[in-house]
Amino acid sequence: MITLNGRSQLNNAEKTKIHIEDLMATSKFASDLSSRLKKHDIDNPRILLCIGTDRSTGDCLGPLVGTKIDLLNQEYFEVYGTLDNPVHASNLKDTLEKIYSKYKNPLIIAVDACLGRIENVGCINLGDGSLSPGAGVNKSLPPVGQIHITGIVNVGGFMEYIVLQNTRLNIVMRLADVIVSGLSKVIAEFSRPQSARGY
Repeated sequence: MITLNGRSQLNNAEKTKIHIEDLMATSKFASDLSSRLKKHDIDNPRILLCIGTDRSTGDCLGPLVGTKIDLLNQEYFEVYGTLDNPVHASNLKDTLEKIYSKYKNPLIIAVDACLGRIENVGCINLGDGSLSPGAGVNKSLPPVGQIHITGIVNVGGFMEYIVLQNTRLNIVMRLADVIVSGLSKVIAEFSRPQSARGY
């Protein structure tokens, strides 16, 4: 979990913000992520690294997304971080070591929950560059990802642990559903023959 309350923990120049109430949220998400993926070598292994824990309602966004994508039996993303096998503060470094020992030049798309301003709760952020998981709760963990996806689950700035524990599951599920729907569109697009992708 990261915090965006006044001090961004994200290393990116251009960020896209999409609210789950937007009727075009899924399409906007898919279009944005697709354009970011095209900036990278699409032959590199693509790792969807879903960070968080099922022990905290507010921090289970990553594992929920990972589980839902894992159930699709798709081959476009290698998924790390599910409800069965979450990736969190205690095992993130080991997980990254496994990824880099198994894959050559992996493209890591990091997914995490975050806290932010009240007017941004329910927004999904996409950006290039890494995020710093754990920064919102004062944990020092390595920056992760060449692309990041975050969902703002609640208000930050005060007693983050308690805020995460008291986050409504409804908002987390809705964020996860939009992210998964968008990822599914991206998977479908990039799984088509190159001549049919429109570029």
